[in-house]
Amino acid sequence: MDIEGVLAILLIFGGGTLIGLSMSPIGQAIAARIRGGAPGAADAAQAEDLKRAIESSRTALDELEGLRRDLAEMQERLDFAERLLARQREEPRLPGSGA
Repeated sequence: MDIEGVLAILLIFGGGTLIGLSMSPIGQAIAARIRGGAPGAADAAQAEDLKRAIESSRTALDELEGLRRDLAEMQERLDFAERLLARQREEPRLPGSGA
């Protein structure tokens, strides 16, 4: 294969890769770093929105854990009540008690 063919392939695939990378978030971050810019106001607002979303999801997870604990306690109480009812049915009745 001649050198022109190799260079053409490198330019086509290398250029396509660079274009794809430049449109990705990683490429945009690299471009901002090269420009020497610090994170802008849009990035700070986006970070604040992300922080609020994480805090609200933590609150939701805490509520879910509380509901799980309540459900487990309720299941234990139901099991206890079922055992009491089953024990009452199994107790031998005294003769002459009318039952």
